[in-house]
Amino acid sequence: MALLSFLKIFENTLKYLQNNEFLVDVDWWGLFANLEDLNQVSLSFVTDFFKIIMDYVTASESSLDFISVLTKYFQGNLCQTHQIYCLHYTSAIFYLENLRQREDFGIYLKWCEQNEQCKRLHLPELLVAPLHRLTRYPLLLNNIWKRSTDAAQKVTIRSIKEKVEKSLRDLEGKVKWLDNFQKFRQLQEVIIWSPLWDRDKRFFLPECLKHILRENMSENILSSSNRQLLHEGKLTLAESTRILDVYLFLFNDFLLITKTKRNKKKYGGSDVGLIPVCPSFSPELQSLVKDGGSCTVLDQPIPLDRLTLKNIDPFHVTVLGLRNAFVIQHENRYQQCIGVFLLQAQTETAKKTWMSEIETAVSNYANGHETHKSSFFCLPAESSEI
Repeated sequence: MALLSFLKIFENTLKYLQNNEFLVDVDWWGLFANLEDLNQVSLSFVTDFFKIIMDYVTASESSLDFISVLTKYFQGNLCQTHQIYCLHYTSAIFYLENLRQREDFGIYLKWCEQNEQCKRLHLPELLVAPLHRLTRYPLLLNNIWKRSTDAAQKVTIRSIKEKVEKSLRDLEGKVKWLDNFQKFRQLQEVIIWSPLWDRDKRFFLPECLKHILRENMSENILSSSNRQLLHEGKLTLAESTRILDVYLFLFNDFLLITKTKRNKKKYGGSDVGLIPVCPSFSPELQSLVKDGGSCTVLDQPIPLDRLTLKNIDPFHVTVLGLRNAFVIQHENRYQQCIGVFLLQAQTETAKKTWMSEIETAVSNYANGHETHKSSFFCLPAESSEI
């Protein structure tokens, strides 16, 4: 309960400031969600829990009856309230990172964190506390189960524990899906898919005929719920006449090479600090988003089953002056090379990381497709009556 009480310091201070016309535009729910309900339910649970212990000690009863309080809270408000908070947690951290760019909000944070009761803990460390508490409940139930002597009670406690564990597994899946959804929603805003004739001048279509082409649906590529971003970062691409700064996105099914562009004019003028930035992005991409920049796709996505990775040997590194370089080859379905990209990393370590990430992703993709094919061919024969 201590960490939750520390959070109340931030919560109450913010309410006080807003009542006095400071930080009035800060969304209280955006930061703390249902913290008040969570505090109340947790306090009620602890109070009822210890009341049973005190009644047992004072009345010298033969056994402790935890079943009623465990059933009341773990099959009711306790887990449900925690789930609401946990599902909102990522958005709260997302929102907090944006607010920290503001000077007035920074002063508020510093004042609260200097409070002796907070023991030098920062707001992000306190916001995650309810998540940690939820994961400890199965341990509490397991300890109660071990010390219970009544067989019927043990069966009920075990049943409650299994339900709580299942609830945690379901919640973990929901949180991961929500995190991934928010990340890809922002990627859809950052990544720009230019028309075919802009990417390659060999393709020409008069302006009056462009309407006959199907609308560019490339933006929807990132909307798949099964797609995951495995690795991303800044590299350089060696072209015939220049070296180009590029940004790579390695997904679990394809690789995307983009060219970064920083806007001279930031979104919303001075309100650039309020642009939502996903905390799980790399520092380079976070900086790009905050500056109102974008990533323009250089070429079509490279499917992992059409990607060949080659290292540059030391001889060519010395002769050509290439440092930390490797080659990505894009093949079509007929094993013809349709694209070659000579990439350079800033350090040898970064190069090895990129090559390892790509090799692992290609291997996992291939294994996944082999498993899918095996399960497909092992399907039972279709009935002739259908």
